[in-house]
Amino acid sequence: MKIAVEGCMHGDLDNVYKTIADLQREENTKIDLLICCGDFQAVRNKKDLESLNVKPKYRQMNTFWKYYSGEEVAPVPTIFIGGNHEASNYLWELYYGGWAAPNIFFLGFAGVIKFGNIRIGGLSGIYNFRHYKLGHFERPPYNESDIRSIYHVREYDVHKLMQVQEPIDIFLSHDWPVGITDCGNWRELVRKKPFFEKELCKQSTCQIQERTLGSKPAAKLLEKLKPSYWFSAHLHCKFSALVQHGEGGSMTKFLALDKCLPNRKFLQIIEIESDPGPLEICYDEEWLAITRTFNEAFPITARPADFQSVQVDTEGSRQWVRSKLNSNTRGVKPFEFTRTAPCHDPSQSVFNGSSAEHYRNPQTEALLKLLELPYLLDNSIASREMSSYSPSISKGAYSIDDEDIPIDDVDELEELAGAADEE
Repeated sequence: MKIAVEGCMHGDLDNVYKTIADLQREENTKIDLLICCGDFQAVRNKKDLESLNVKPKYRQMNTFWKYYSGEEVAPVPTIFIGGNHEASNYLWELYYGGWAAPNIFFLGFAGVIKFGNIRIGGLSGIYNFRHYKLGHFERPPYNESDIRSIYHVREYDVHKLMQVQEPIDIFLSHDWPVGITDCGNWRELVRKKPFFEKELCKQSTCQIQERTLGSKPAAKLLEKLKPSYWFSAHLHCKFSALVQHGEGGSMTKFLALDKCLPNRKFLQIIEIESDPGPLEICYDEEWLAITRTFNEAFPITARPADFQSVQVDTEGSRQWVRSKLNSNTRGVKPFEFTRTAPCHDPSQSVFNGSSAEHYRNPQTEALLKLLELPYLLDNSIASREMSSYSPSISKGAYSIDDEDIPIDDVDELEELAGAADEE
């Protein structure tokens, strides 16, 4: 199986698919799957731009809307995770994962799926310790604080991924696992990106050496899951590393890639052994069992998840899910894509569609019905329970407005570095 791995998409689907088509023609080969490591920017219409945490000058429709509307169809199956520049209102509709457009699948805030017999897991967003322990309290329409915290990784989603026991072939995260630079040529990284050294220094000690560059939860998942491959993006550069899991243990090949721009290293083809069976995206039985088990602890307000209340019956959950999938007419195939929000109309200068705060995505509803779980993503549920707890999260350790990530917006850092060079 040949897989194209892409760094930050930034909504430029047309150029990425064109690059893949050119590679296939020049090398007389066929790409079976495209994987994107975040900042995908699944913007359906101009209303979605309001949930995109970027400066106004970067708020552009780009090209995803063509694939959402059906004007274009992804020429290769595509799987993506979320980053820190996303249409978060749309991704929230697909919290458990699902088709963002025909042939384009979102892994969810955390998820595991199968493509053929290859098992692919992922964690959306980036790490910020101030929000890590909090629940998923944000609901659209987002305020200025929510739009920055919605994409911060939560312990609940990481905890679910930590329950995975079966081997993972490929894992995706937007930001890099902390400490990954120890396993590659970090000096070359700093040489290529000199402004990293300026931004990553604290009390005259490089944060790369202090192991503060990257995501601690991702590092925990790397140690636990030990996937064959781990792909990331976020820092807008190519970086590779080889992780040895214990003496004589298995190896993880790590690769981070750039964003989609001319003369940038944003795409790489890898070949992985696989069965010749049908190459389709399918639900993963173990992940559905984990999702069902831990949904009762889903933190719908700012309060942390209560994992102690969960009764874990791993084998019983697997058998229950297996039985449901066997009796389901679709089997393990995800539910079909359905448009919820109006499509962008380039002939209109203003958005004339519905201003609904939240759409219930039929895919999400169908999956929850299959698993016999309640729908917990509505704004009304959170608003009833947040008032007694929300004041405490604006003070002390959990400050919604503070950013802990040394490198949160790489576009802004690159601008600052460029301005400094011109002075």
